[in-house]
Amino acid sequence: MDFVFLGTGAGVPAKARNVSAIALELLEERGMVWLFDCGEATQHQILKTSVKPRRIEKIFITHLHGDHIFGLPGLLSSRSFQGGTEDLTVYGPKGIRDYIQTSLSVSGTHLKYSLSVVEIEEGIIFEDGQFTVSALALDHGILSFGYRIVEKDRPGTLLVDKLRDEGVPPGPIFKAIKNGENVTLEDGRVLYGADYLSEPNKGRILAILGDTRTCEQAILLAKDADYLVHEATFSRDEGEMAFDYFHSTTAQAANTAKLAGARQLILTHISARYMGEDIAELQNEACEIFPNTVIAEDLLQVKIPLYVEKQG
Repeated sequence: MDFVFLGTGAGVPAKARNVSAIALELLEERGMVWLFDCGEATQHQILKTSVKPRRIEKIFITHLHGDHIFGLPGLLSSRSFQGGTEDLTVYGPKGIRDYIQTSLSVSGTHLKYSLSVVEIEEGIIFEDGQFTVSALALDHGILSFGYRIVEKDRPGTLLVDKLRDEGVPPGPIFKAIKNGENVTLEDGRVLYGADYLSEPNKGRILAILGDTRTCEQAILLAKDADYLVHEATFSRDEGEMAFDYFHSTTAQAANTAKLAGARQLILTHISARYMGEDIAELQNEACEIFPNTVIAEDLLQVKIPLYVEKQG
């Protein structure tokens, strides 16, 4: 499970930062990629990474401002030419369906895969045996969602030494017990699968927020998250401007992480006014409140470990 930050800027593309897009690679978990937002030139940014467009199975749009969606028609079209035949689902606020349909229709684009568009409301928007994704509305100039991705607990590891002590050789029995099954041996003994597995591995929790002022919903989405990805369009001293433009400061994002009990904070959606040494100062502002903070740069890759240290 890895983050790949394809675009970390706010509003318009800049030399150092493209506009919003984050890939969540789930290659070991499901062999696929989830994309969060798709600003202009996202597919160009993808070319600089190991992300494969044909592996993108879900795209979650936070809101319909152009710096979060203008790259979507091009990516959907190119995916057809890059071997993408698997189904793809786009989730987003009301209006995303019209935007996609109109863009593809006017441009005469024909996709080689099945595209589903789900206009979401608050609550659980996706669930399967591995993950639950829920959404809450944030506080922005237009409807903007934050997403909470919860990985379901993973089975414990097989206690190989304990099985060997029972005289069980590696093979089909190991596999059956790893699946939690009970097995009757040739000598009549019954091995109960649960007795030969360690405690389940706790699933990871991620929160990826759209543009927002500081608000209670952001704290709810980030509750006990292993990683919180939060916008920080403005510096700590620009609180009034952040409020007027429905955005957050570095300090506000850090406070949200602290109140939520998150473990790691990644700041993104950085205004182009901040460059060079400014970035270090932005990080310092956040770290004074929440030490486990980094500021994302374009093409930053973050490996999400199975276990994340809790914030001290």
